Amino acid sequence: MKRRFVTLDVFTTRRHAGNPLAVVLQSEGLDTEAMQAIAREFNLSETVFVAPPEQPEHRASVRIFTPGGELPFAGHPTVGAAVWLGLTDEAEGKPADMLVLEEKVGPVSCAVSIKGSHAGHATFTLPRLPEQLAQPVSDAQLAEALGLAAADLGFDAHRPSAFSAGVAYTIVPVASREAVARARVGGAFERVMATAPNGNVFVYCRETTEVGHHYHARMFWPGAGVGEDPATGSAVAAFAGAVMAYDKPENGDRRLVIEQGYEMGRPSQITLELSVRGGALVSARIGGSAVVVSEGVLL
Repeated sequence: MKRRFVTLDVFTTRRHAGNPLAVVLQSEGLDTEAMQAIAREFNLSETVFVAPPEQPEHRASVRIFTPGGELPFAGHPTVGAAVWLGLTDEAEGKPADMLVLEEKVGPVSCAVSIKGSHAGHATFTLPRLPEQLAQPVSDAQLAEALGLAAADLGFDAHRPSAFSAGVAYTIVPVASREAVARARVGGAFERVMATAPNGNVFVYCRETTEVGHHYHARMFWPGAGVGEDPATGSAVAAFAGAVMAYDKPENGDRRLVIEQGYEMGRPSQITLELSVRGGALVSARIGGSAVVVSEGVLL
C-alpha cells in the first residue's frame, strides 16, 4: 500500500532551519518493526506516524520514533503533527483552533493557528509536569563526557540534575555560550552516561545568541541515533523542572524562549510557558512554529 508522507521544519518560521520532521500518514497496518524501519530510512531525529484516534473526540493517534527506538512523547513531532493536521482541516473547510493527539504518554491538547497554506504554529500543554530523578553521574564525569572542564559546569544556582516530563533527560548548565559550543560527544560519552536516565544530555546556559531569548541549548543523544538534535521539545519540558528548582519563578505566568540548533546551522526557537501558583508549577506549555518542506509517497 502506498502511504503519503510530508516533512516539516519545526520550531522555526522558515524552511531549512529548525528541526526536520517526517510525518507518515495513513499508517494503519504498519507494525512497530515496520515503523522503526521507516524511521531509520528517513534518518531524522524523529518520525511520527498518524492514524485514526481511539476516541472519536480526539483528532488523531500518533506514534513517535527516533532512528533508534520509540518515544512515548516528544515536542517537535507533537508541534509538527498538530500544524499539519491543522493545515489539512483548514484546506477541507473545517478549521479548529484546538485538537487532541493520542500519544503513548496520554492525550496531548494542542492549540493551533494556521499561517497561510504551508505553515502554522502550535502550543501544547504538557501531559505530565516535570519530576526530578536521581542523577547518578558526578559533575566530573559529566564534564568528561562532554569534553569540558569541571569548572565549566553550573551558573548562579543551577547545577546538573535529571528531570522527566514523559522522557528523561540529564540537564547540564554551563557557564557560557562558548562552553556550550565546546561541548562534544566523544568516546567517553556513552561509557559515562550508561547509568544516567536515557543516556542523553541537554546542555544550556543563560547567555543567548539573540536578544529577547532566555536560554541557549544543545541536546545530545547518540544512543537513540541522534548525535545532536536541532530542537528538543521534550527536553525543554523536562528543563521546566530545572527552571522551577533553580530560578524559583514567582507566582504568575512566565514565557521563556529557548534557542537551540545554532551550532548546527539549524536555528530553532522553542517557547516554554509556565503557570506558577503557590510557588509550584501547576501547568506548562511548549510552543513553536512549523513550515511544510516536502510531500511524497512511500511505496
